[in-house]
Amino acid sequence: MPLLHKIAAIVVVCALVLGLAFQDHRPRHGHRAAATGAQGKSADGARPSSPPPSPATPPATTPGTTPTGTPSTTPAGGAVAPAAPAAVQAKANELGQIPVFMYHRIMKHPEASLDRSTKELYTELTRLANGGYYPITAAEFASGRLDVPIGRHPVVLTFDDSTPGQFSLDAQGNPASDTAVAIIEQVAREHPGFRPVATFYCNADLFGLGARAADGLRWLVQNGFEVANHTVTHPDLRTLSRTGVQKEIAGMEDKLFALTGRHTTTFAYPFGSIPHNRTWAQRMDGKYSFQAVFLAGWKPSESPFDKVFDRWAVTRIRSEGKIKENDCRTFCSTAWLDWLDAHPQERYTSDGDPGTVTFPKTFEKRLAKQFRPYAREY
Repeated sequence: MPLLHKIAAIVVVCALVLGLAFQDHRPRHGHRAAATGAQGKSADGARPSSPPPSPATPPATTPGTTPTGTPSTTPAGGAVAPAAPAAVQAKANELGQIPVFMYHRIMKHPEASLDRSTKELYTELTRLANGGYYPITAAEFASGRLDVPIGRHPVVLTFDDSTPGQFSLDAQGNPASDTAVAIIEQVAREHPGFRPVATFYCNADLFGLGARAADGLRWLVQNGFEVANHTVTHPDLRTLSRTGVQKEIAGMEDKLFALTGRHTTTFAYPFGSIPHNRTWAQRMDGKYSFQAVFLAGWKPSESPFDKVFDRWAVTRIRSEGKIKENDCRTFCSTAWLDWLDAHPQERYTSDGDPGTVTFPKTFEKRLAKQFRPYAREY
């Protein structure tokens, strides 16, 4: 979408500044991110443990409020239960930050600032694999189903705009070489334990697949990738009325449901631009009901167990190297990975048990109260 790329720089800065009014972005230790520094222009495999909810009915429970385990008996005096020895040894911290990567076009030879080359994608994913990161889908992240091996760090890989370089099918019905999906699978083969999953935020032109769109989406879903909603035409939702916003989202939801037989679970704002009323994008009776909505990129997300986590304004980080001419030297993926490496105590590290939330005692004040029965500290 060349025209959209041209206008995106102006739109997203306005959108992010306005969007911050809806959420509590209390800066964490050390690495602060200013709203005016955001430059993400377009908000744009294991399987999920349960199907997404019907769009006609909101989820029965609030996403991210109930880990899959059984609550412990709270010790006398209301103290949090002690952490398991293995979790302590792994320095688990499930109140740490989680990087949610935002990609756009993947190409051999990038043409615009949002593009990433196939080599750059391979290099970045390899760094994640070597750094102990474990991919999960946006839906799993939003629901709190963080089934991540002990000592590993969850990461969410999101791709906006459903462009051909992200995914395509070869003549045999497999992912075409040099696409993002093929590269993700290659890195997973080279690094056992690196889970080959990602979330694709789709517009009407589904990866340029044409008549093969249903086959392509079926392959993605069957292989653990998340297919998600990004509107029909990628408009600036802040310029639209309620009817316009819902038409764009519902139209895409109808198309994806017709091709996959299932409704989507998460949504990403085009350009990161928030409509005048956030609820217009969150749900529409009989059409869609999301569990989380994602912004454009500028900082890692809080843990879904953190009391400041806002599932209707999940932050992402733009995939790009540190470039001295712009804010990606501070706010893009390479800079953030460097910062998380230098501040491991601020990074989400799994305790290996999706039924508990383990963290150092110094992080206890960050815990959302509904998770206290599942909390373990050391």
